[in-house]
Amino acid sequence: MSASESPSSSATETSPAPENLDQEVVVTPLAIEIDVTNVSTCQRRVKVTVPREDIDRYREEAVKELVPTALLPGFRPGRAPRSLVGQRFKTELADQIRTKLLSDAMEQVAEQAKLAPISEPELDVTTVLLPDDGPMIFEFGIEVRPEFELPQWKGLKIERPTREISDDDVNEALGSLLRERGRLVPSEAAPAAGDLVVANLRFLDGGKEVSRAEDLEIIVRPKLSFADAEFDGFEKLIATAKPGDKVTADVTISDEAAVEELRGKQVQMEIELVEVKRFELPELTPAVIAELGAFESEEELRAAVKQQLENRLDWHRRQRVRQQVAEALTASATWELPPDLLKRQSLRELERTILELRRSGFDDDAIRRHVNQLRQSVMASTSRSLKEHFILERIAEDESIAETAADYDEEIRAIAAQTSESPRRVRANLEKRGLMDVLRNQIIERKTISLIESQASFDDVPFEFEKPDADAVDHAVCGLAAGDEEIPTAKHAEAGTVRGGRK
Repeated sequence: MSASESPSSSATETSPAPENLDQEVVVTPLAIEIDVTNVSTCQRRVKVTVPREDIDRYREEAVKELVPTALLPGFRPGRAPRSLVGQRFKTELADQIRTKLLSDAMEQVAEQAKLAPISEPELDVTTVLLPDDGPMIFEFGIEVRPEFELPQWKGLKIERPTREISDDDVNEALGSLLRERGRLVPSEAAPAAGDLVVANLRFLDGGKEVSRAEDLEIIVRPKLSFADAEFDGFEKLIATAKPGDKVTADVTISDEAAVEELRGKQVQMEIELVEVKRFELPELTPAVIAELGAFESEEELRAAVKQQLENRLDWHRRQRVRQQVAEALTASATWELPPDLLKRQSLRELERTILELRRSGFDDDAIRRHVNQLRQSVMASTSRSLKEHFILERIAEDESIAETAADYDEEIRAIAAQTSESPRRVRANLEKRGLMDVLRNQIIERKTISLIESQASFDDVPFEFEKPDADAVDHAVCGLAAGDEEIPTAKHAEAGTVRGGRK
């Protein structure tokens, strides 16, 4: 209904019709030309041409807005000719017009070119000039979701790890918890499996020191895991060493270490044994039981340990199922991903892994082992995970799978249940670190995999919990590792809870 037809329009013929405040403002789109070049599967180069007519139109609008407040010598405010206002404020108007044109053009490009960006456009706005004559032309690069044929995801055949949590499993886990509560006492004997040694480590490349670590606490196990290397033979290497002795061995740095020139290089590891300590395990007294998590009885403690083992089993089950789903879905995904994208996403992959492990009740020691292993092949792992993510996202869109506020609450509660923090604090921490998008992806992917599982057939296979054969230490052989602040620090023989870890 127009203003003159409105029931509220009772004015006389000489009165102006009231303005319809709800009338939609019509925005004239730019007559831009868009040229998109496929650089690679996920990279596009976009060239945008803004015609002279649009530049002149934006300039006229900008001058029109400026005239009422423009102050020019010899003219009252609002009385200066437009041509003089445009000339006097040419520079200021040019910046304003260019900024608005760029903003509107980029918005229109997103709509018209139907790009699905996965990062911000690579555009240096300071290099874009507003010409005195002719069109305005600018280019930018952008990473987009790859285009691919969706693989067949219904009717997959999947092996599913299965295990009944036994009393022996609970007893073994309880033994590990008591060990964490154990008292460390100095020992004069040579290090044995399960002992804790304090050692100084140096890594040398042709006699030049690459890195060192002082007073590092290490559990004696067959392997020693670093952020960028793994040494097999640690237990044997120090089997006859005593405090003050030095032993050496060669270590090969990962091909994906943070320091490029050291990737794949063999360096010498020098270990100086400082101290050997043995664990004295405590009795499972009511006081110790309460200390492990405010439990009132051994039965409550055992029930909590069993539930933790169930959570870990569930994680292993999901990982094995997800691995098989990923292998099936990505078998035909031969497209390459940009190296810069993989580098940026590699830390996100570590963060996603940590969130998932925390949610599933793994202790800090186990988390570090998993993360150290992942770091040593993080680029390849990130490539697989990204391809899997893009495919799962497509399935989610096709099947209208979305996250809800309740999904976020459930994820955060699950993480909080494995830590000493409240759900509110966990959420605040995730938001502060910018990890809510990681949580969102986790929710969508889990829901989508659940859908795929509902359409799959399963063969149950026996599962064995891993026996840790490596101790993961807080050090990178090359001296640098990305994301150290996100990885839990290993500590020994201090206060802790049933959630485990070296606390």
